[in-house]
Amino acid sequence: MEKTFMEAMDFRHACKIFDETKKVSDEDMNYILEAGRKSPSSFGMEAWKFLVITNEELKAKLKPACWDQVQITSCSHLVVVLAGIDCVKPESGEVERKFKRREMPQEKLDFYIGLYAGHLKDTLSSDENIYAWTAKQTAFAAGNMMTAAAVKGIDSCPIEGYDKSKVEEILGLDTKKYQLSLVIPFGYRINEQSTQLREPLANIVEYIK
Repeated sequence: MEKTFMEAMDFRHACKIFDETKKVSDEDMNYILEAGRKSPSSFGMEAWKFLVITNEELKAKLKPACWDQVQITSCSHLVVVLAGIDCVKPESGEVERKFKRREMPQEKLDFYIGLYAGHLKDTLSSDENIYAWTAKQTAFAAGNMMTAAAVKGIDSCPIEGYDKSKVEEILGLDTKKYQLSLVIPFGYRINEQSTQLREPLANIVEYIK
């Protein structure tokens, strides 16, 4: 039975150990990935890619590069979230292609591409700056995927503890095109969820009228 949004928020936690005997169905995994695909991104560039790994040998190779965290091999599906690099550069052709998904006259298209390049002049000046920008955006997709999983009663754990270059090497990534941003295992918990600890709303919200 699917959970409501707030029930999913209460259910979701950083699951540390998954039940290796339980697998997420293709239907549920597609639901999770769709939540990532439909997430917001700056200028609508969708500068991300999701690698879905179920190969046990590959997960075992990745585990040492992810600080030997047991979630890497005990999960059902390991999603590696990549941040786009080359695809956000105007010269790649991808920026124009994505703007053109909305029909518009060439004059308006040229205006938007110029606005994009001008606004992001500093950001696009180096791959390092681009990565800082696009990796930040992948958090939108990652958060939505984990909440979507929780709606289905599926656990997850956002992992940033890894040797970035080692994981990229194992996956054979062309880091001029994509770089590692986040690793998210999905599966089903073994242990009961610990008590969720959050600051009171009054501590983190200030209304300005």
